Amino acid sequence: MSLGKAMIHARKQKSIAKAAAAAAHSGDYAAGPYGVQPTHMLQMPVLVLNASYEPINICGARRALVLVLKGIARTEEEHGLMLHAQRSRVAMPSVIRLLEYRRIPHQTRALSRKNILLRDRNTCQYCGVLLPSGELTLDHVIPRSRGGNSTWENLVACCHACNRRKGNRMLNEIDDMFLMRDPRPFSLHTSRQIMRMLGRGDDRWRKYLFY
Repeated sequence: MSLGKAMIHARKQKSIAKAAAAAAHSGDYAAGPYGVQPTHMLQMPVLVLNASYEPINICGARRALVLVLKGIARTEEEHGLMLHAQRSRVAMPSVIRLLEYRRIPHQTRALSRKNILLRDRNTCQYCGVLLPSGELTLDHVIPRSRGGNSTWENLVACCHACNRRKGNRMLNEIDDMFLMRDPRPFSLHTSRQIMRMLGRGDDRWRKYLFY
């Protein structure tokens, strides 16, 4: 590709990225045959592959779209949904692959709200209800006021109703409130288990997860 064509291509990609970002904020979307709402469309899980096609992560569709538009990744599988921006249409990805190989250290992920919710599969660890990320909060199993720390073993996904009910109490002070499972650090093994769970019913993911 000549220098002139490369510059035109770069400007076009930058223009599409800006338009897509503007549409993401304004809600200018057209859903595909599944009738998915705009806010839910950008929260759809996307499987991330290393350059070697090894599955390494799950991210939201918004983040995946940014990686594709910036030329960091390419779309391997599409959702069948389209993002309409100014004079541009961008297919929403279902599986993306990084263009450069990234070394993934075999260690625990960073402690964050996002990773706690991913580890707990967006499920309240007290009542078992599955909710969107925006409708969940984090709960300290041992309240901070009672000496509890912000650690993998003491933080769980929690719905607002259970959070209000538990309040500042310990679980042994509440008769019928229990943890679904003991909270543990989010390891690479945990991440791959979740990838396989989410991909079990998705033909677009299956070829990369079950081999």
